[in-house]
Amino acid sequence: MNIGMTDVYLNKLGANLPTMAYHDEEPENEAWRISSERKNVVLEFLHTDLSLHFLRRHHKRIELLKKCSYYLEILPKHLALGDQNHLMLPTTMFQLIDPWRFQRMKKVGTIQTKIQLLLLSDLLEELETGREELVQLLENCDMMTFLSRWDTVRQKLSRLSEQMDYFLAILVPGRLYIKHRLVSDVGITKIPHIRLVLSTKMPVMFDRRESVAHEDWVSLKWLVTSQQSQLDQFELHFRLLEPRTPQERVQCGIMPVTSHTCEIHNLLPDCLYRFTVRRAETYTLVYEPWHDSLLLKTKPYLAESNGETTTQP
Repeated sequence: MNIGMTDVYLNKLGANLPTMAYHDEEPENEAWRISSERKNVVLEFLHTDLSLHFLRRHHKRIELLKKCSYYLEILPKHLALGDQNHLMLPTTMFQLIDPWRFQRMKKVGTIQTKIQLLLLSDLLEELETGREELVQLLENCDMMTFLSRWDTVRQKLSRLSEQMDYFLAILVPGRLYIKHRLVSDVGITKIPHIRLVLSTKMPVMFDRRESVAHEDWVSLKWLVTSQQSQLDQFELHFRLLEPRTPQERVQCGIMPVTSHTCEIHNLLPDCLYRFTVRRAETYTLVYEPWHDSLLLKTKPYLAESNGETTTQP
């Protein structure tokens, strides 16, 4: 559904539909015809714009957005979000920005992101409830009851259309409102024209087929669905679950990784470990609510004794 669809439905719900003007010879047929046409309008809305496929697809999208990382992008006004040219901007741009003001805008970005995610969930829930109400109305109301409640149905369809327009409009993180300038005036002859926008990076997720535990080491692999994933750096956290001895308590750590794979050695055999992967934190990160975790158990240590393979207790 495109923005502006509300006007189309307002036309369908209003002037383009016949009014209740019965002919003396067949009032029941006229009422049935009007009822059928109006029900068809509702059915078209339910099957095309507010379909189950639409709701399921965007439910998955919101769940994905809740796992994304959100960053503050500083762009010249002539560049659009996603333009690769901003990667070549001189680092002096950050040197011109007041650090305190930038940290304040990061807090604004965090609040805006949290509100946007909550709002998307609430809007989708309202759309699901509104669809269910319309379905129940079509299934349970007789012809005359449906006609008598048509004004209410019109208002519901119009409201749901507007909610869908708003829902789709805020799916993508937008521009931040800058109340105060980020660039200090001291010593600058010409202040650059910049703008702040929120950008999204897809979640980092373990490849559970390729991540394998051996006797005293593990091989881990993770995936990133992103055009710029090759530029990312990662942090890999690991720790032994339920350590009981001093030797076991030191079985934890954080490893910086520049690729999508990593091996961790010198682990204890037959033990359960938790591994967590995330992007390395950067200066522009404003919100990262989720990190993927993976549990792997190392295999029991196998030792050879007198030509026979035995399992160490």
